[in-house]
Amino acid sequence: MTEAYLVEAVRTPVGRRGGGLAGVHPADLGAHVLTALMDRGGVDPAAVDDVIFGCVDAIGPQAGNIARTSWLAAGLPEAVPGVTVDRQCGSSQQALHFAAQAVMSGTADLVVAGGVQNMSAIPISAAMLAGRAYGFDDPFRGSAGWQARYGDQEIGQFRAAELIAAKWSLERAEMERYALDSHRRAVAARAAGRFTREIVPLGDVTADEGPRPDTSLEKMAGLPTLTPGGVVTAALASQISDGAAALLVASEAAVRTHGLRPRARVHHLSVRADDPVYMLTGPIPATAHALRRSGLTIDDIDLVEINEAFVPVVLAWQRETGADLSRVNVNGGAVALGHPLGATGARLMTTLLHTLEDTGGRYGLQTMCEGGGTANVTIIERL
Repeated sequence: MTEAYLVEAVRTPVGRRGGGLAGVHPADLGAHVLTALMDRGGVDPAAVDDVIFGCVDAIGPQAGNIARTSWLAAGLPEAVPGVTVDRQCGSSQQALHFAAQAVMSGTADLVVAGGVQNMSAIPISAAMLAGRAYGFDDPFRGSAGWQARYGDQEIGQFRAAELIAAKWSLERAEMERYALDSHRRAVAARAAGRFTREIVPLGDVTADEGPRPDTSLEKMAGLPTLTPGGVVTAALASQISDGAAALLVASEAAVRTHGLRPRARVHHLSVRADDPVYMLTGPIPATAHALRRSGLTIDDIDLVEINEAFVPVVLAWQRETGADLSRVNVNGGAVALGHPLGATGARLMTTLLHTLEDTGGRYGLQTMCEGGGTANVTIIERL
């Protein structure tokens, strides 16, 4: 089995809802990073075997196979195919897994993995509204098998975040301190230019729009909870955002043929799942599984990027894994930087790769919770 190498990784700035990227067509967001990836990667685009993009609930301008549309919108060769995958929030991390697996299997040599999401144009509720137009109010209601197994209880991310906070005895004040630290890390990283190499500016948007230098514990304490009687507020959740990211994955043969410089090796990739009612706890068993399979311990991991869909997700994961938070989301996470659903997996890996290079770390681990209780884990080794 051949190795899969990361050769290049780029992303747009992450735009805030209604911000500088809100009016950009999703295909043009995707095209922007694809153009930059090909330019920086230094390969003939015609040599690419496939383009695999993540996108969640691809409707409206994100429908019609946005991977293929983005490639064509970039003016790249028509002979190169594309496919769009949806593993909810982990869609573009799964795109990377599919790309690496194709290379490792020997069936492809150069594959582009990435993702795109314009949440300003297509809100997270749009897919549900589309379902209602056809008489479906809930994706689970009406399934005899689901009802027999899980009953008629509410299935949703807000409830899941509250269930996690309760199970792990996470207090609001503790979670707000974590959220504040996420903003402070992101603001410091942005000011120090630590994202400069990975970001491809788009128009007037040259930096991530989400980090709030003026936020405070006092402001967070004044926010209402997302559910009555709960502890989770908007300050403890990821921001609704727009953006795109892309990575170039190459085989050993492609590295030699095209004179490429591999920057990291895919050391491990896997996906596991947990209780779909708790929904967001998947990274816990997924991380344990990945470390067992790779022969590593959490102490061997120099940097972790875990998606901050909700702060309870990260803190529960940390308690179960024993991870050192000083190595986790060192440049801030989705609470500050935002979470453009289908692009986040690729954005996290792009940041992880660049940060490993900046810090001299060897192993980096990426994981994220996903709808339905699943979670991907990718471990890379910097070369």
